[in-house]
Amino acid sequence: MRTIIYPGSFDPITNGHLDVAQRAARLFDRVIVAVARSEGKQPLFPLEKRLDLVRQATAHVGNIEADSFAGLLIEYVRDRGAQAVLRGLRAVSDFEFEFQIALINRRMDDQFETILMMPKDTFTFLSSSLVKEIARLGGDVSPFVPPVVLQALETRFGPPHKKGLPCPS
Repeated sequence: MRTIIYPGSFDPITNGHLDVAQRAARLFDRVIVAVARSEGKQPLFPLEKRLDLVRQATAHVGNIEADSFAGLLIEYVRDRGAQAVLRGLRAVSDFEFEFQIALINRRMDDQFETILMMPKDTFTFLSSSLVKEIARLGGDVSPFVPPVVLQALETRFGPPHKKGLPCPS
C-alpha cells in the first residue's frame, strides 16, 4: 500500500490543506494527515481538538486518516511504513524552507522522499495564521475553512461582525 504522510500543525486545517490532501488521496492508497504537537508554537487549539477537526474535515474521503505525532518526522514516517512525505507550497518563499527540510531529512535517511504539491490557485494565499487573525478580528473566514473549523473558530472568537455595525469593545 502506497502511503504518504502530510505533516503539519493544522491549527486549524484550512481549505488549502484539504485541497492538497484530497489531491494526494487520488495519487496514494493512504494519506495520513499527521498533526504535530507544536507546543513551541503555542497553538490556538490543543492537539486533540486539531486532530478532531482534521478527522471531521476529511471524513468524506475514505483513504485519508488523521493521526498525531511528536518528535522527529523521519521516525514517524518509518513507524507508519510510509513511502513519502507531502508538503504544501503556497509561494516561492515556502520552497526555500521546504527544500532545506527535505534535504536534511534525506541526509538523515537516504530513503526519505518529499513530495511538494501546490494548492489550487484560489488557496495559494491562505494560511492558518491568516485565518486565525481574520477570525480573531471578527472577519468572515467561511470561504477559507471547512464548516467544522468555522464552527470551532466562532465558538472561540464569536461570529463575524456585521458590515456597518461598530465593533464590540
